[in-house]
Amino acid sequence: MARHVVILANAEAVACEAAERILRLVEVAKLAKRAFHLVLSGGSTPKRLYEILAKSNMSWDHVHFFWGDERCVGPDHRDSNYKMTYDTLLSKINPSPSHIHRLQGEIDPALSAQDYEKAIRHVFGLTLDDPAIPSFDLVLLGMGADGHTASLFPETQALKETTKWVVANFVPKLEGTRLTLTPIILNRAARIFFLIAGEDKANTLKVVLEGPYNPVHLPSQLIHSDTGKVRWLIDTAASGCLAFSPLQGEGQAAQKHVPHGTYP
Repeated sequence: MARHVVILANAEAVACEAAERILRLVEVAKLAKRAFHLVLSGGSTPKRLYEILAKSNMSWDHVHFFWGDERCVGPDHRDSNYKMTYDTLLSKINPSPSHIHRLQGEIDPALSAQDYEKAIRHVFGLTLDDPAIPSFDLVLLGMGADGHTASLFPETQALKETTKWVVANFVPKLEGTRLTLTPIILNRAARIFFLIAGEDKANTLKVVLEGPYNPVHLPSQLIHSDTGKVRWLIDTAASGCLAFSPLQGEGQAAQKHVPHGTYP
């Protein structure tokens, strides 16, 4: 599987790089007069990204917003991914309510997962029995120090899913359930951006990118995009254990583009 890795100086540089790339993609869709389907992520680096996007002059009226995962809490709860995104981005750009497609963490998780797949099908014009899997224009993902992404945690049932696009995933170590998109639909995206920052991710990132394929323990390895490209935007701290060394530049956004095919 080909991967494209970009190493930047710090978490702020990762957020800025992601913002520039997203704005270009959104602008291209706007000029082509087509909708843009964007899957959002929780986390500190995406939070900073959303703050940057909110200050842009971009028109967002053609963008549909989705979420890759959600905690089983209400939309006003401090732990809600939706709330974080609303506070930092959506409340600033005021998209049409019909373009905001959130996971309902406040209702029965199994029902919420079913409803979300129905909502995705509706947006893409697919019937409930249509076998086609839609392609999001861009999916934003993070990676935990344990190798999880979205709410696909190590050794959980969601990793075995073969048909559903959205599931309620019980996570034993959290003693709770999370709602998450599955690789079935995530891997159909035209583009996927992993945003990873912090020294605590370095050892895991090395194994995910350079180690043996073991997605049961490292779910991030399940993400590979069937139709497009995966971009890993990482900071120097997270890249510290990789086999190659990033360009060094004090006070600059050091980066290195690793050719396709460098990683298996």
